Amino acid sequence: MYNVEFTMNNFEFSTIRNQQSQISNSIASLLCVFNIQYSIFNFQQLEISNHNSIASLLCVFNFLFNISKQKTISHYLHIMSIVEVLSYTGTFIFALTGALKARTHQMDIFGAVVLAFATAYGGGTIRDLLIGVRPVNWVNDYLALGLVLVAVVIVFLFNTNIKEFKKTIFFTDAIGIGLFTATGIEISVAAGLNDGYAIIMGVISATFGGLISDIISNKVPDLLKRGELYATACLLGAIVYILLQKIPIDKSINLFICVMIVAGLRIFSKWKRLKLPEI
Repeated sequence: MYNVEFTMNNFEFSTIRNQQSQISNSIASLLCVFNIQYSIFNFQQLEISNHNSIASLLCVFNFLFNISKQKTISHYLHIMSIVEVLSYTGTFIFALTGALKARTHQMDIFGAVVLAFATAYGGGTIRDLLIGVRPVNWVNDYLALGLVLVAVVIVFLFNTNIKEFKKTIFFTDAIGIGLFTATGIEISVAAGLNDGYAIIMGVISATFGGLISDIISNKVPDLLKRGELYATACLLGAIVYILLQKIPIDKSINLFICVMIVAGLRIFSKWKRLKLPEI
């Protein structure tokens, strides 16, 4: 009996470690791909001459998830699915975006925390309220609060001019909306929504945090600006994600494709100045 229990425990521990390794590798691969994209593309219209700030942010976040193989955050990762890890990834990136916005608007440290939290959890909170999830995603989650505080501290320690921060905001936001589109769909489907409304909830999850933070900052939201393929990029990525679920494809690959499509469209539309026709 004891031998059987010992064997089962070893099997469960091995399974958990394998899942952690797959999650870490997926995140690392995602960040590496984006890092490569920043290096090989020359966004002349955006006047980007230095990618060091982007690379630094991605390296910091890559480090946070690579240590998942150690005991440091195993308390969280042993019960996480890849969807939850992507959700926390998007949360951290959106928190960075909110804190960077606070810097550009010359807010104090408290204002940065408020704006980072609104950006990171505004969309997910509205989604959870609409689909009846109680409590909402960040309540009683210390990791959620911790990610916001870490993001604010990182931005506080950066000493870069405002122009450089505005460039960084664009890229972190593009990655964040891709991650939140995928996770918003997954959470909505798990809550019993059909494909059409899951797509809508994915778009809301990705865009309404930025909408709320822009309103707090007293600026026209990027979601409503003419010439910004913001929600449109999320919508197209969400549709592809739902369609790919109809064929036998690994979920992690599907999530990765969705993130790449949304972030890629957002960046490409800004680069080529693509926009929707006027009404």
